[in-house]
Amino acid sequence: MPDPMTVRALAATDLHAYKALRDTMLAAYPDAFTSDAAAEAIKPASVYASRFGLERPEDGHFTLGALQGVRLVGAITCDREQRSKVRHIGHLVGMMVAAEAQSRGVGRALLDAFIDTARRCDGLEMLTLTVTSTNRAAIALYRQADFERFGTQRRAIKVAGRYHDKDHMVLML
Repeated sequence: MPDPMTVRALAATDLHAYKALRDTMLAAYPDAFTSDAAAEAIKPASVYASRFGLERPEDGHFTLGALQGVRLVGAITCDREQRSKVRHIGHLVGMMVAAEAQSRGVGRALLDAFIDTARRCDGLEMLTLTVTSTNRAAIALYRQADFERFGTQRRAIKVAGRYHDKDHMVLML
């Protein structure tokens, strides 16, 4: 029987596991992320500490991780605007689930915890995200959570000479 899954805020001690997961996901799914696998692979794990929001945990800037036992199998980040006029907006970035954990409810658990955490952040009213237009599974997951598509950026990223569109989605909290 597999270890139970838990979802929790990531801590500084999770940086190396987060980087390993991120490097694997960027290499395996280059059209799903705007970051480049080769460029990110040479960065130290410490550069991702700011994503965890450890210096401002109550501020709506956080990263949640899904752990199967002690192994990090998924992550999702909320990047909250700091400028006062757009402070009500949080951006879902870096949603990832390891290949061996896909189709097992990990993405759904991460997204549910993400939305719940965002709703508890003072003044956070809206979540946005972008998703590669051909990523049907991710789009379905976001739609099930009541995200709505409000536009498409054509040719948003270029991978190996091929363009990919990104859908923009929003959820009003």
